[in-house]
Amino acid sequence: MAEKGRRDFCIECRKETEYLLQKRDIVKTIRDKDYTFGITVAVCAECGKEMSIPGLIDKNIQEIDEQYRAIEGLVSIEDIEKIMKIYKIGKAPLSLALGFGEVTIPRYLEGQVPSKEYSDIVRSALASPAYMKRKLTENRGKITDAAYKKAMAAADSLESLFSVSEKMLRVIAYVFERLEEVTPLMLQKLLYFVQGIYSALYGRPIFVEDCRAWIHGPVYPEVYDLFRDFKYNPIDDARFALLEGTIDALTDEEKKVIDLVVNTFGMYGGKVLERITHNEDPWKESRKGYGDSIPSSELLPKERIMKYYMLVNRKYNIDTEEGLRTYIHDMLDKVS
Repeated sequence: MAEKGRRDFCIECRKETEYLLQKRDIVKTIRDKDYTFGITVAVCAECGKEMSIPGLIDKNIQEIDEQYRAIEGLVSIEDIEKIMKIYKIGKAPLSLALGFGEVTIPRYLEGQVPSKEYSDIVRSALASPAYMKRKLTENRGKITDAAYKKAMAAADSLESLFSVSEKMLRVIAYVFERLEEVTPLMLQKLLYFVQGIYSALYGRPIFVEDCRAWIHGPVYPEVYDLFRDFKYNPIDDARFALLEGTIDALTDEEKKVIDLVVNTFGMYGGKVLERITHNEDPWKESRKGYGDSIPSSELLPKERIMKYYMLVNRKYNIDTEEGLRTYIHDMLDKVS
């Protein structure tokens, strides 16, 4: 879309005119390989010719750099800054800890594009605290004792924090990708629905974590502990870089079920989803003997969830969005 309301001097019109910001594709050759990049150009609203606007060349350089890194799968400057933040380590110590020269990471932060080999090392450290710990151990003699201990403590903390299964992390990452805003309460319910529908359709659970019947509905305690440590929007937290790249590890079947849940249950807030789970047999059976306000951490067995949703599937055909919407409508019509 063009953006109106800005003016500058047009050398074709020989006067100050309004210009529009538009996207244009260009082809550039980098290391003997042609790439197509989408860059921003300023176009005179009167004559239609491109105009030279202050700051536009710098913007184009940034656009090309970001797109080139994305095409080649190279880490960005932002990725490197995230590593420094989550492992509490400076740029020179990070460079040495990863087995690079002391000035390598500082140069990357100034805009130098890393090789694929070095980029993969940086990406591995960003994605895996265990990998970062191995690199720290391998290169301990190259950095100060204080820098080593600080980074190792951060890596240990991250490993403990992200103690849920890889599959659970992948599902969470995909939910976040599909939905713009997810509260902790909403996420808990969506994970429960994913588990129930997937197990009903394919005869096995999607992740190994056990669900518990808490006052506010089904809860995965490991996920609760994970989000309790994030003091602001989890998606904006640098530590969530650990989730990047995990989405691609999901199967088509798994993505299909998550899409079904996101496109139906995901349209409601956490409190509405809580009402639905409170009307379902698995949670009610696990809560027998407990009042509405009495805390409990009773197990909500995977088998019970699966059997319930198998029955639901026979009645509503929950491998379709239409079937799930009908089920949701019926459950919300029940008296809680």
